[in-house]
Amino acid sequence: MLAKLYKYYEVVAINSQQLVLPVSLPDTETFTSFYTGDNLLLLNYLKEILNKSGFYSLYTWSAFLSGKTHLLHASCYYLSHLDKRISYIPLEQHFLLEPDILLGLDDYDLVCLDNIDKIAGNKAWEVAIFDLFNRLLENNNSKLLITSNASPKQVPFILPDLISRLEWGQVYQLKELSDEDKLYALQLRALLRGFELPTDVGLFLLKRVDRDMKTLSNLLDKLDKITITEQRKLTIPFIKTVFNL
Repeated sequence: MLAKLYKYYEVVAINSQQLVLPVSLPDTETFTSFYTGDNLLLLNYLKEILNKSGFYSLYTWSAFLSGKTHLLHASCYYLSHLDKRISYIPLEQHFLLEPDILLGLDDYDLVCLDNIDKIAGNKAWEVAIFDLFNRLLENNNSKLLITSNASPKQVPFILPDLISRLEWGQVYQLKELSDEDKLYALQLRALLRGFELPTDVGLFLLKRVDRDMKTLSNLLDKLDKITITEQRKLTIPFIKTVFNL
């Protein structure tokens, strides 16, 4: 079953003008499809604050591609169904944006800053995020979700006050899944898509491709489409043929 699309609102910048546009994303990255592993405390806390009033800040980090963005998308998906104002800014694309894009987010219910480490050392962006944090804190309404590849003190920020602010809220390390859990995670996502990933096929993939969850999830998307097109079941010989493994 091909992934459906859902819409949430993303703040984007075009010709230096701030716009709020509906953006379509696959609905596969939800809380239901997130395999918890050893991250139950993090997941429970995230769900808890999304349902509370007041300002909360959550900084999630991991050195691995373990599902940080998945959690942000899941949060967007969840609150979009409650008619909340949502913004998601992928900071790995900050070179296409202007820091002033953050000025219009004060009244949003959810603000997601993905990969904040990508702007480390850029003073204009660091100051803009620091100021945004203070405005959201003062308004006492929004949930601010931030992801990074390291803890606040380990990221080479040049603004000490920003580090202090990031540590003011909750900081969680997202723990990488074991290979066994990655298999279960893939089987869960396949099941939610409407097809079965046999254990032998999953183990075969884990041994022959990069084992980060982003790569594995993208591969599962391709397998979903190919099995529908070819009307074939997932077997090791079939996968060897498709991916030249």
